[in-house]
Amino acid sequence: GSVELLALYLFAIIFYWTPPHFWALSLLIKDDYARARIPMLPVVRGGPETRRQIVLYSLLLVAITLILVPFRLAGPFYLASAVLLGGLFVFYAVRLLREASALAARRLFKYSVVYLYLILAAIVVDQKFIIV
Repeated sequence: GSVELLALYLFAIIFYWTPPHFWALSLLIKDDYARARIPMLPVVRGGPETRRQIVLYSLLLVAITLILVPFRLAGPFYLASAVLLGGLFVFYAVRLLREASALAARRLFKYSVVYLYLILAAIVVDQKFIIV
């Protein structure tokens, strides 16, 4: 058996999506994690470092999603989708870094769920209906 390159990229997308998604949530319920002695990043490193890491991982996520195109694993529809969706992801991450509010964390968390669905849907649409 072998593993297709697209499968590895799908793994990488979910891998780099996970930290900003869960850290945004963990910023919202940091006190619960602290009381339960669960060492989530906001508990052990604080909010400012967590927000910086969210931006870093968001940028890495966008870079990973764009790598599909030069390897001809996705075409123009996916590229446009990835740029738009990724731009919004980074926007929400940077907003959280600047505002440091529960509202900004909640917005990023909610958008991250929508983002994952739409970026994966864009891959399917691009693979199924668009000729590269």
